[in-house]
Amino acid sequence: MSDTLRAQLWPLPTLGVVLAVAGGVGLPRLDARIQNDIPPWLTDYLFGGGADAARTVLEAIAGSLISVTALTFSLTVVTLQLASSQFSPRLLRTFTADRYVQTTLALFLTTFTYALTVLRTVRTGDDGQDMFVPQMSVTAAFLLTLASVLGLVLFLSHLAREIRVETMMHSVHAAADRTVHRLLPEGAPAAGRPGVPPAPPSDALPLPVRKPGFLTAVDEDALLEAAVEADAVLFIDRHPGSSLITGTPMGAAWPRAGEPFSHETRTGLVRKAAEAISTGAERTEVQDVAFGLRQLTDIAAKALSPGVNDPTTAVHALSHSSALLCELARRDLGPRVLHDDRHRVRVVLRRPDLADLLDLAVAQPLRYGAAEPAVLIRIAMLLRELAWNSAPDQHPTIAAALDRLRSTAAGQDFHATEHARLTELVQLVEQALAGRWTYDRTH
Repeated sequence: MSDTLRAQLWPLPTLGVVLAVAGGVGLPRLDARIQNDIPPWLTDYLFGGGADAARTVLEAIAGSLISVTALTFSLTVVTLQLASSQFSPRLLRTFTADRYVQTTLALFLTTFTYALTVLRTVRTGDDGQDMFVPQMSVTAAFLLTLASVLGLVLFLSHLAREIRVETMMHSVHAAADRTVHRLLPEGAPAAGRPGVPPAPPSDALPLPVRKPGFLTAVDEDALLEAAVEADAVLFIDRHPGSSLITGTPMGAAWPRAGEPFSHETRTGLVRKAAEAISTGAERTEVQDVAFGLRQLTDIAAKALSPGVNDPTTAVHALSHSSALLCELARRDLGPRVLHDDRHRVRVVLRRPDLADLLDLAVAQPLRYGAAEPAVLIRIAMLLRELAWNSAPDQHPTIAAALDRLRSTAAGQDFHATEHARLTELVQLVEQALAGRWTYDRTH
């Protein structure tokens, strides 16, 4: 829920409006109470005009700020549209979760609401009431306006920087890197780790999906508690980022000691397993280690489309993907195993392995960029970098991708020098797989 709110534009501006109403009501009351007790040195810095001047100032602030707010929203919507059509719809979350955008909108709406709220307290004396000019309140509105003007300038500068594809790829890379460091421990893959149970038996209890959508998070503690309570072993076959369909199995459960489940235990286990799985309308980076690669691959694929035709952007996206893959290869990509207090296997959570991640990063750019030598060259360099940073048991996966690259390049009508360059890089990848890094003298 907290991640969902973080990616929305409305929470922070709404909070600003509430605080503005509270300040617009409370500060004038404080003005009325201490108006005659304000030190002379402080009065010189406060608003010194009459009631008509105060109304004019507050009306000008309210009118201008609502126009600026409309402009800011328009620019934000245009940016979202540009990011969706030019790069990837999955980048919209990056913009809506941008704290700078949220804070700027909150500042504008706070200033507008505060000015309107204070305006209602200004009295000219013409209506039979005593004249009242909340000096501190009007001064605060003026200071908020200055902050809003500065915020507008900084927002435009920030927006101009954020819509650059290099900045977007850097942001995606940084977010994915944080997710990897948070979720995956360093160390070799756990493919052969003792204690990992075999595949679920044929008579295992299916665990159906209750709510469709993308799997966004898994409550590991709830699954472990349910498995211990039922004396069962749970296997969750879907990982965060997977698309779930109601009624289809997301995993299985079977008795640890071989005793069949009772009807009550079966019902409770299915219910608790479903409650431990969170779904949403879109993928998030909370527990999805592959989401960053998905976004980078989308940028590369969009850049290689005939309507955009920007292979340089695709090459840059592949560079970020290579860095992420090398980081992932140094971490434990095996299934996550949860044990009870007696160190018995209780829950096995599937996670994407290097083959899944490499295919995600390379398959589409290889298909859509097959006719572009620069793209194939960068993919070969990616495989070389990954081969150097991976464990020997991961090398067959890289070798399979290299064979795919080799066959794709062989089918293209490239110039002889381009074929020679690709052949040279293929040999460098093979040498890296053999543990030798030969320096490329031509580049």
